[in-house]
Amino acid sequence: MHPLWNYAGPTAAAPIILIVAVAVVCVVTAVYSSAHRADVVAIDQERQLFLRTINERRGQVLREAENIVTSNEAVRRMWTAFDPEWMQHRVGLRLRTFFGHDYVFVLDPKDRFVYALRGLDSVPPREFGKDLDALQTVVNDVRGHHRAGASVEIQSADEKTGVARPTRTARVQKFMGRPAVVAALGVVPNDDKIQLPPGPSPILITVSLINGPFLDDLSERLKLPVLRLVDAAHPALPAERTIDLRDDEGKEVAKFAWTPNWPGSQIVEKVVPFVGVAVAGFLLLAGFVLRYIRRATATIAAGEARLRQLAMQDPLSGLPNRSLFGERLEALIREVRQGGASAAVLSIDLDHFKDVNDTLGHHVGDALIGAVAQRLCRALRSDDLVARLGGDEFAVLTTATTDLERLGGMAQRMITTLSAPYIIGTNTLVIGASIGVVVIDRTTHDAPDVMRYADMALYRAKNEGRNRACIYDAAMNADLTQRKQLENDLRQAIKNGHLALAYQPLVSADGQRVVGVEALCRWPHKERGQVPPAQFIPIAERSELIVPLGEWVLRQACLQALQWPQVILAVNVSAIQFRRPNFVETVERILADTGFDPSRLELEITESTLIGNVDGAENAMRRLKGLGVKLALDDFGTGYSSLLYLRSFPFDKLKIDRSFVSSIEKAADAASIVHAIVSLGRGLGMKVTAEGVENADQQLFLRAAGVHSMQGFYFGRPATADEITQRLEQQASQAQSHRPRLLAVNG
Repeated sequence: MHPLWNYAGPTAAAPIILIVAVAVVCVVTAVYSSAHRADVVAIDQERQLFLRTINERRGQVLREAENIVTSNEAVRRMWTAFDPEWMQHRVGLRLRTFFGHDYVFVLDPKDRFVYALRGLDSVPPREFGKDLDALQTVVNDVRGHHRAGASVEIQSADEKTGVARPTRTARVQKFMGRPAVVAALGVVPNDDKIQLPPGPSPILITVSLINGPFLDDLSERLKLPVLRLVDAAHPALPAERTIDLRDDEGKEVAKFAWTPNWPGSQIVEKVVPFVGVAVAGFLLLAGFVLRYIRRATATIAAGEARLRQLAMQDPLSGLPNRSLFGERLEALIREVRQGGASAAVLSIDLDHFKDVNDTLGHHVGDALIGAVAQRLCRALRSDDLVARLGGDEFAVLTTATTDLERLGGMAQRMITTLSAPYIIGTNTLVIGASIGVVVIDRTTHDAPDVMRYADMALYRAKNEGRNRACIYDAAMNADLTQRKQLENDLRQAIKNGHLALAYQPLVSADGQRVVGVEALCRWPHKERGQVPPAQFIPIAERSELIVPLGEWVLRQACLQALQWPQVILAVNVSAIQFRRPNFVETVERILADTGFDPSRLELEITESTLIGNVDGAENAMRRLKGLGVKLALDDFGTGYSSLLYLRSFPFDKLKIDRSFVSSIEKAADAASIVHAIVSLGRGLGMKVTAEGVENADQQLFLRAAGVHSMQGFYFGRPATADEITQRLEQQASQAQSHRPRLLAVNG
């Protein structure tokens, strides 16, 4: 302890400290009391100013609309004979362009909507659906069915000009879920020189939203900083003040918030220097006592913090590591069990990150991890804990919400953030993210259980196609067990050859000849029956069983297709299988073992196979072409189609995806796309095949468009090898029977 402290002792300093403290408290209390009263008065004035301006806006909207409907021309164009074109250019666009009205509607004398403007376009009123019901109140006011307290001005003549003024009303209400000033006016002439049609007049309704641009202008004019709309997604901040905007019936329409000017702070600023001097004296007195203690404490704390940081921080991303995340998770579980608010864990796994490491190197992968960490931190609250668990796995611990719908929305926003392109050096990278979500409540056991549940949900998200989020539920335990069992069964089926092949016929453009077959894998399970490919193929890809499965399909298809020497054999190749370094050697070995002619083999790959693997894919494809194997780009137009792919890679064929074929009869753009793909393929010297042909009309269109071949249920469903053999024999027999007749005709 410092010697001066021993000499004076704490008793001598106590009266001085007490006097200084009392003086400071009195001054601070007086200052802040005066500042608070000034702020209360200022805030009330700002509220009244806002409400008065909104009320003035009602009158302004009425005047702007009244200038249009009070004319003989309006009677002729809107009442006598409705003119939509005049209505669009002289009414709708004028209100939109000159006065900034957001929506304009017209009702005929029978109160039927005959015109609607949204943006700069005239649209059918029915597109607004039930939102039009919100306009019925002002229609009733104009028609004379007034509400109690309604602000309605009955038709009259202006005292100064003598010009007729229509029956009109304006109110503040919600329209399409947003606050707006809604005005309605009847159409009237500006003199008595026109014959009015019988019955009530048409009604012009205009909607002016109280939205961002209007609020920005209001904020600038009224000196109300950061004036904005308050809703569930954007609640009022502690530093803001709010005002309720209500309609004529007293019902709340919207809530707005702004940052007050706080005039009381000026009072505080003037006396702060004096208070500062008093506080400085107090702090100086206490500083001598605390100086050495603080130094020692700071030194110890800094050392401990540094050691803990090294032990608990991931060096690559700068985020907390698995150890710190586990500690915080255990502590949070204890708090929840003791009655604290529920929380949630989000387990995040990056999609296609391995491809980045494999193709561009680990230095690019490390930089990508750092970029992902920064995005996660920016996308979440400062109170949320973001950690890197290892590899491409991250986790988030949040207490923001445990509502399942909001958690799903939060996870989806994170996926969108992480899926945006990254610029790493000279590389533009696109990855995805799968997220598993689990809620921590009072029934939660411990941290390992929570992470196991999160992994189950993450497993489900990846199994359902990746780049999505799944929330854990109890059924996932059983589902995971079932999928694991199915994976084991598939492994045994591949090992023991308990799979089968079916073949989809590929026919000529005239639909008469089978020119090829596409091999399709089938799994007849002894207990489950036929397992759909959509169920077992994703399992095979996730567990990398797709590699031995693909080899089995290729080998069996080559063996069975030896009996069809006149047709092409098409076999699908997955991206995982194609990217194997030894894929070309595998194809070469299977061709040599089976004796199958390489020129009859056509490997179908999708565009996703090429992404992030351009150099490797091009090298493999050229080696396959060297063997004589043909290459087809499958599902063209549904992925990341690029002319660069078609120019860079040696494809022999384009396959038009079935989604375009099925839309030919429904959408004109689908037909145009098909024509464009055929022209593109022919221009690049490639053959074009159309998938999913279901009827004769589609065949006729595709034949006229110039496709070389087609496949689909119209030409036959997938069949066994024996059925394909029988069909080819019938085809050959029919060709033989027609040949003499053709020779006779030629003779």
